[in-house]
Amino acid sequence: MKYTASRLSEGNKIFPAQVIVEPTGITVRIPGFFSGDETTVAYNSISAVEIDTPLIGFSTIRFYHNGNKVEAHGFSKADAKAIKQAIEVGRSR
Repeated sequence: MKYTASRLSEGNKIFPAQVIVEPTGITVRIPGFFSGDETTVAYNSISAVEIDTPLIGFSTIRFYHNGNKVEAHGFSKADAKAIKQAIEVGRSR
């Protein structure tokens, strides 16, 4: 399943962030004008997942793997919760 951040959120005007949930792990794409960042992580290497869901505005999802932090901003509250749930289900397998 592919989740795309809103273009209305801060920092996502031209190239919105994407989170792709796959059977073996997740891929986070943070595109940029001249370069972008893409991270693919297996579920078993994810140590923690956090979401910030403000009352008004867009949510941020952040997860930690092997001492690194990956963060993506601009998702709806429902999308952020669905991504977190998918990661937790994948980790429990």
